[in-house]
Amino acid sequence: MRQTVYYNGTVLTMRGEETAQAVLVEDGRIAAVGTNVEVLNRKSPDAEVVNLEGKTLLPAFIDPHSHFTSVASMLDKVDLSGVTSVEEIGRRLCSFVQQRNIGPDQVLVGSGYDHNDLPGFRHPTAAELDRVGPENPVIIAHSSGHMGVANSRMLAMLGLTAGAADPEGGRYGRLPDGSLSGYLEENAFIRLAMQMPEPSEEQVLQGYAGAQAVYASRGIATVQDGMTSRASAARLEKFGRSEACYLDIVGYADLRDPEHTVEDPQRYRGHYRTGGYKLFLDGSPQGRTAWMSEPYLGGDPGYCGYPIYSDREVIGLIDRAVGEGRQLLTHCNGDAASEQLLRCYKAVADRRGGAGDLRPVMVHCQTVRPDQLARMPELGMIASFFVVHTYYWGDVHIRNFGERRGRRISPMRSAIDRGVVYTMHQDSPVVPPDMLLTIWAAVNRVSKNGTELAPEERISVWEALRGVTVNAAYQYHEEADKGTIEPGKLADLVILERNPLLVPKQELKDIRVLETVKAGRTIYKAD
Repeated sequence: MRQTVYYNGTVLTMRGEETAQAVLVEDGRIAAVGTNVEVLNRKSPDAEVVNLEGKTLLPAFIDPHSHFTSVASMLDKVDLSGVTSVEEIGRRLCSFVQQRNIGPDQVLVGSGYDHNDLPGFRHPTAAELDRVGPENPVIIAHSSGHMGVANSRMLAMLGLTAGAADPEGGRYGRLPDGSLSGYLEENAFIRLAMQMPEPSEEQVLQGYAGAQAVYASRGIATVQDGMTSRASAARLEKFGRSEACYLDIVGYADLRDPEHTVEDPQRYRGHYRTGGYKLFLDGSPQGRTAWMSEPYLGGDPGYCGYPIYSDREVIGLIDRAVGEGRQLLTHCNGDAASEQLLRCYKAVADRRGGAGDLRPVMVHCQTVRPDQLARMPELGMIASFFVVHTYYWGDVHIRNFGERRGRRISPMRSAIDRGVVYTMHQDSPVVPPDMLLTIWAAVNRVSKNGTELAPEERISVWEALRGVTVNAAYQYHEEADKGTIEPGKLADLVILERNPLLVPKQELKDIRVLETVKAGRTIYKAD
């Protein structure tokens, strides 16, 4: 029997407000929780003993929504996060080409720019990328993942000309003369991204290993791949069975793919399982493609973004998931998209005489309204909030939606007050999987520029911690194994430098993750 004792610390069990001093782990599971004396008296002579020295131990964080395979793929792409000019985009692209000795015919992919940080709050054009960037075919992805820009050589390689018709659920940007500007939005961008050259099997598995390390360094032991293709599912299952994999990974199949079925969704194969289906209903609020019930400010009068599907299509897709008894995660940023999900899910549940305990998830919930939140409990629907939007794009939302709507994005207090089960996520690689920054954002609701956003929607530190432990385990139907520290559960643990319940709320994001433990095994340790 392999034993480890963690003692002399503050143990936040996340069972009510219960705390302890020590935890005994046996063969990857928690065997005892209690005082130092109680737990130390139960250890075997050869047990490993870890003195927490007053540090804080709590359940490892659980990622309720991100894109693990995309995080992995971004590790070998040009990082454009934080750029503030088109010239800086060009410098980073050219530097990457020189450092990696990339030939002129190789496709170059950049990721993470945000037009809201560029002059005039606009996306670059193909001509501008031609002027500042390398000769390669280039595509750069917006930080939201919902849009991007191609240079002229990339457009030519794809055969895109002024005569190209906008795809359903997307559009090509155009110049006044009707020619393509290089901008691609929603399905226009997503289809292009799907045509990118596939990396080798070895490169993919190396990327997975690198992505694991990123999540583990943030105290996360269970991660999600929020839209998993059949090819990615096969690779993830192979990786999950390998000795290299130490995180639990839950994938969600594209509901639009009739060939991708979900079998035995609660059974891990090694460290991987496919937990259900994923569906997109709209786009990005900061990119002005989220589907709203009231118009955006600025731009074309009356513009509200747009849906991806009709109600009839959505009902058919939901009916497939519910009919198979599978959990459904649905991307909804705009309140019109939230309304469509609630309307269509209820129609399917009513027709079937109920939907069972499937725990459907409304993902992002940026502009969900109080009246919509009030209808979620009857459907057993979970709200997973991308609450760190308040920090990254709070000022952008005010500019796009005005004071009333913009300040109340991610209304978590309203959700809790209406009895909605909630979780919190980062949608990585949109933003890094930094759980403590997310907790800070939910508690403080302050933008990068220092703007307070609807302080009445703030939640407590305890409530925020529940959103990434207890409630996240419930979202995954894994509450019997994860989310709290109690005997019988997996020893998925994180050690923090300071107690988040005691530090000043403004300092929550500065707490360091010292160690992450998965099933009793240390998978990350700070220097």
